[in-house]
Parts: sequence; structure tokens; C-alpha cells
Amino acid sequence: MNKVFDRSNWGRIRLTGADRVRFLHNQTTNNIEQLSAGQGCHTVFVTSTGRTIDLATVYAMADSLLVIVSPGMDQQLYDWMDRYIFFSDKVTLTNESEQTFMFTVLGDDSARLQESLGLAEMPTQAFTHQLFQIAEEECLMSTNSDLGLPGYTFIGPKAVAEPLWSALTQVVTTPGTAEEWETLRVMQGRPMPSQELTEDENPLEAGLWHSISFEKGCYIGQETIARLNTYQGVKKRLWGFQMQKPVTPGAVIYVAETKVGNITSVTQTSDDTLFALGYLRTKAGGEGLSVEIEGVSAEAIALPFIKHEYQT
Repeated sequence: MNKVFDRSNWGRIRLTGADRVRFLHNQTTNNIEQLSAGQGCHTVFVTSTGRTIDLATVYAMADSLLVIVSPGMDQQLYDWMDRYIFFSDKVTLTNESEQTFMFTVLGDDSARLQESLGLAEMPTQAFTHQLFQIAEEECLMSTNSDLGLPGYTFIGPKAVAEPLWSALTQVVTTPGTAEEWETLRVMQGRPMPSQELTEDENPLEAGLWHSISFEKGCYIGQETIARLNTYQGVKKRLWGFQMQKPVTPGAVIYVAETKVGNITSVTQTSDDTLFALGYLRTKAGGEGLSVEIEGVSAEAIALPFIKHEYQT
């Protein structure tokens, strides 16, 4: 095991009621109706014009859907969904962010981790999850790290946060910091609101193809996203950039003297190398493209978390 991170600042919204699956299916980009209890997926909230609001994680349970959203986005997305619930809809929203915790362990030693908690071994497929109890409180364990790295996420009532954290640190031994998480996020290429996910970008530009179903029926923003896919209308794409000197978020990316994009996030790696995320115009090129950012040379790099085409 590597490290355990406290991600309790991320939002958690639960949907209950007979229409919960149909409702969320119609609200977001992925095929929620195909999920069985114990499964999950990434999905994207988008505007009616196909612009990104947030990348979310959905966990399907027998009687509810638990939706994980980015830090600071819980109330906005609660209100967004609430406005689309009509009188006849059997859907109830509960914002559980303040009443629950969320911890993520990065590492692939699942057997030792589950044994320490007295849990049966889980399948390793992404987003698989099971419920277990600590001091008679129900908690969730998922095979999803939200970074595309091997790992596990735990969610439960705050009353048992301390004993679970203690149990995890006895196995993992090393708590991770918010700064370390941000470095991993940038190096993996996981986009975040107000940085890579804004009203200027759509999910295809952000590389979130794995979070979109092109076979499902209508949802908010579906027509725009379908046209972008059909007519190859993705005008920019998200890439990584490695460099030796710091640059600032928002910096312009140049090829020769031509502006071809902008930097969105910057972090310093453990070996003091600088790594950034940024959007490049599709026509300018992609992986391997040599660019200049505030006088610093860099090269476009593919990112593990995202894809730039649909994969079945």
C-alpha cells in the first residue's frame, strides 16, 4: 500500500425513490440504467449547450444512487438536479456531504487491506463496491480511486471516521496531503471544475469519452455532444506538459509565434520537475508537439486518466 487521503471535502449526494435511476440517466452523460447494484461509473453533468459542469462518480445500490462530486460543487449540483424534479417524479435528493467522510487509499494490495477490515475479497473491476459495518454503522468500500490509479475509496458516517482512519493508517502507514493529491491529479490528467472543466469546454475536449454513452437516449446537452462526435467538431483537447521551469495557470501556449492553447493547472513533482495541464487546438497537433509557454520549452504528453476518442 502507498498512501491514504482524506477526501471528505468532496461532495456526496444520495438519490432515492423509484424514479432515481431514470432521473439521473436523463441528467448526465453516461448510461446509468445499465448499472446493477454494486456497480458504478463516471458521468458528466453538462449544460443544455453541452458545456461541462462537473465530472461525477456514481455508485448504484439496491435502494439508492450515491453521487460523488468535486469539492465545492455539492450544493450547486443539488440545486441543479432539484430544479428538474417535477411533481410526479419519485426522486428524493439528500446532500450527505456534511454527515459523511470519504477516504481514498492508493495502492494495489487489496487482499491485505480487506483482510484487515474483515471483508470478503471483491472483484477488481473499476467501481465495484460493497457495504460493510463498523460499530454498527454502514460504510461503502469501492475499487475506485477517482484518479485512474489502483486504489480504494471508503465512504461512511462521520461517527466512524476516526476508527476507520486508524485502521487504514495501520495498513497503509502514510497519510497523504492535499498537495500530493493535487500533484497526482494533474499528472494523471483528471480534470476539475474552474480549471479544466468550465463553460468554455465540453466533455469531449476534456477527454471524458469514457464517461459518455453515445447509445443512450436523450439527456441534457445530448444533441450538442452527439453533433460534436458525428461531425468531428472537437476543436481543442487536453494534454499534459512537462518542463523544467515554472509557468502560471492561464499562460498562453505557443508554437512558433502562434497561440495554440492555454495552461489550466500546474504542479511540482517529487523530483522537482514541473508538470502542467492545458488545452491545445486540435489543428495544432497533440502528443509529441513541441511548444513554448512563457518562454519555457515543453512537449505535449498523453494523460493516463483521459482519452481523445470513443473506446468500446
